[in-house]
Amino acid sequence: MSHFYVLRFNRIKRWGLIVVLAFFTAGFLWVEGNSALSVFTKNEPVALSKGSSDEPNIALTFNISWGEEKVHDILKQLEQHQVQATFFVSGEWAEKHPDILKKISDNKHEIGMLGYRYKSYLDQEIDQVRKDLRYAKEIFGNLGYKDVELVRAPHGHFNEEIIKLAEDMGHKVIHWNVNPNDWQNPGTQKIVDHVMSETANGDIILMHASDSVKQTANSLKTILPGLKNKGLNFVTVTELINQAHAKSKIVE
Repeated sequence: MSHFYVLRFNRIKRWGLIVVLAFFTAGFLWVEGNSALSVFTKNEPVALSKGSSDEPNIALTFNISWGEEKVHDILKQLEQHQVQATFFVSGEWAEKHPDILKKISDNKHEIGMLGYRYKSYLDQEIDQVRKDLRYAKEIFGNLGYKDVELVRAPHGHFNEEIIKLAEDMGHKVIHWNVNPNDWQNPGTQKIVDHVMSETANGDIILMHASDSVKQTANSLKTILPGLKNKGLNFVTVTELINQAHAKSKIVE
């Protein structure tokens, strides 16, 4: 059985959740070869954090909200190793750097939105979030990217209300489940070790292409061929979604 792994926020009290999970454990524990618990649901607001664990496809994603220098070295590595990625960029950045956005698109990478202004949605009223998403969509449309569906919340901050809003506006909210924190520049080898040890079938890797990253491009020199040598295939987020054929799995 294949699964999408997604995030969902709910209002069930902790003690009630424990009872529910205990009830489902016996029936679903055999599905996963580990201790993770599975709870299935339909028609609820969700953010995708992982694709199918049954297929060797992974999605490499990059966030960009400022700067114009480091992204070129990253694009060079992706081109050299023939890897397609998904870039989530803020509307404000896209507006300032349409030439770089075009370069990303011309290199066959997928484009997703980080809203317009890179500010946590949890620090804003829901009407402000709606305006931000609407304005971002307008900016991308004006730049020639009218069909951008994928959205990633700034800082990865969201809740059920925000996910529902984005879905109602025609977007799919994308999170991640492998994060080497490359923006903190912990060291090239630490970035490499984290990604290589943590990445498996269906994973969505979060990296960055803003000018804060000093070691990301160098880490890709090892990560890109290394993950291929593990038998993993790089696909865009949309391909990851389309290539997984099964129910959604909710990760609380």
